[in-house]
Amino acid sequence: MSSRTPTVTLNNGVDMPVIGFGVFQIPDDRTQQAVEAALEAGYRSIDTAAAYENERAVGRAIAASGIPRDELFITTKLWIQDQGEESALRAFDRSLDRLGLDHLDLYLIHQPFGDYYGSWRAMEKLHRDGRTRAIGVSNFHPDRLADLLTHNDTVPAVNQIETHVFFQRADDHKLMREHGIQHEAWGPLAQGGQFFDNPVLVDIAHAHGKSVAQIALRWLIQQDIVVIPKSVKPARMAQNLEVFDFALTDDEIARITALDTGRSHVFDHRDPEGVKWLGATRFHT
Repeated sequence: MSSRTPTVTLNNGVDMPVIGFGVFQIPDDRTQQAVEAALEAGYRSIDTAAAYENERAVGRAIAASGIPRDELFITTKLWIQDQGEESALRAFDRSLDRLGLDHLDLYLIHQPFGDYYGSWRAMEKLHRDGRTRAIGVSNFHPDRLADLLTHNDTVPAVNQIETHVFFQRADDHKLMREHGIQHEAWGPLAQGGQFFDNPVLVDIAHAHGKSVAQIALRWLIQQDIVVIPKSVKPARMAQNLEVFDFALTDDEIARITALDTGRSHVFDHRDPEGVKWLGATRFHT
């Protein structure tokens, strides 16, 4: 793979860009334009999901870009509605068709609910058959990840979880390191909010002549965490890529580490009502 950004090597030998472009909550009618702009800016890793309902738009952007397929790293995810061995295989085919691709680079179980054992068997088959270069999970807390590891042969290549300077997931990170699983951060900019006004981040940003977003992304990257920031503004997309020409000092890393609140700022995957809501959410009949 040719890329303007550094890569990490997953536990099966596949290279994955350290920074990618996420399309969560980008409306379908704006996704193609956003992804085209991201690819033009230099992103080569694109992260989508069946549940985002914008896979077709991502596929149109990929086709319009003219970028060789082997220079791209495309991720999508299996929704709870399609958990189970046979259902997962059918869902994979639907996602691949919507994306207009003949294979994926990474296929993830989106949520640790429903028959994720059956789904994992399907994903192992897809990987063996060469239809996806790597398989992994998303939103798996340490107990769920340990459960999957204990009762299955294939170790996930990636676990994509909410991670940012206010929710740093140290215990998750430790377990993933122990098993050779790549930690990938969704929501690496904490969905905005008080994030951009935080005095510690602002002070460190001024010291480096960088933006707060760049400081937060750099902190994650220096923890060996893959990031997938989202933006619909081309200037911001380009800025988020410019995080490899400086490094945070040990003192700056320590100051940012002290910002951890230890809780989600988006969604608690251990809240019973939230879990029921996720399980009842359908994206096709």
